[in-house]
Amino acid sequence: MNAPSVSVVVIGRNEGQRLAECLASIQTISPIGGPIEVIYADSNSQDGSPELAASYGAKVLRVVPARPCAAIGRNAGWRAASAPLVLFLDGDTRLHPDFLPAALKALAEQPEVAVVWGHRRERYPERTLYNRVLDLDWIYAPGITDFCGGDALMRRSVLVATDGFSEDLIAGEEPELCQRIRALGHSILHIDQPMTDHDLAMGRWQAYWKRALRAGHAYAEVSQRLKNTDFPLWVSECKRNAIHAGVLLAMPIAALALAVLMGDVLPLLGLLLAYLFLIVRSAYKARWKCRQPVTLLLYGLHSHLQQIPIALGQMGYWYNRLRNRRQGLIEYK
Repeated sequence: MNAPSVSVVVIGRNEGQRLAECLASIQTISPIGGPIEVIYADSNSQDGSPELAASYGAKVLRVVPARPCAAIGRNAGWRAASAPLVLFLDGDTRLHPDFLPAALKALAEQPEVAVVWGHRRERYPERTLYNRVLDLDWIYAPGITDFCGGDALMRRSVLVATDGFSEDLIAGEEPELCQRIRALGHSILHIDQPMTDHDLAMGRWQAYWKRALRAGHAYAEVSQRLKNTDFPLWVSECKRNAIHAGVLLAMPIAALALAVLMGDVLPLLGLLLAYLFLIVRSAYKARWKCRQPVTLLLYGLHSHLQQIPIALGQMGYWYNRLRNRRQGLIEYK
């Protein structure tokens, strides 16, 4: 049997039917001129996911870390892979059949590119307001980028050179790895091609809040790790988030104080108008992502609302760091 030209590494934990759909989608890949190896790295699932993956012909790896994170599964997967190229997928995604041929073409034409990724979109944006809004968070302009997400095609040689993903990060491991890849002189390319659809399955406020908390923790931890490197990712974003959240929280306090002093509701009306202005302004700036006015307004609201849990996530990182404690996995599903 010929050696595989691409190894597909899928990671998952209790994904159930979503994992079955992910593995089935790999079987629909357009011809790429060589065999494909499929590896499933399972993080201690209790729903029969390893057995399910084996039934699809995947090589199954079981990882049972004391502190679960996506990086551990991805590292186990690529280290067990035998192909020179590794396509990473999350178990709650479905691969578009034409992505891999397009990504391979981009790698062949641009030797300096080490990572190629495409468009990830939500599978069911109509099911919940959270799905509808967060779908727009996946949209990036094509071209050379600072980092990729969890779904991406990478050269295995670069993974070897960097020793892969940082397993002490609970989130943000892909952007952090990308900065180490860039430091070696390689680039990250986002192509204008559908890559995966994702089943966020978010229907609760608590899940939305936890997702933003996790993002804040990742911003703080990764920015501190990279702040003195050639690619200080998220350092300025962390500062902006702290200011943004502080202003958003200070505005109602100031408006309420003025309303009491003046004995008038005018400051509170002014507060509402100020918030509305911020939402509309953000929606207008994001109009290139979507043509639906209601969705854009919801996205504008999300753009500001999420700043508060992100800031709290940053504070949580610093609190744990001062107490010399490590943050456990923040799960929102």
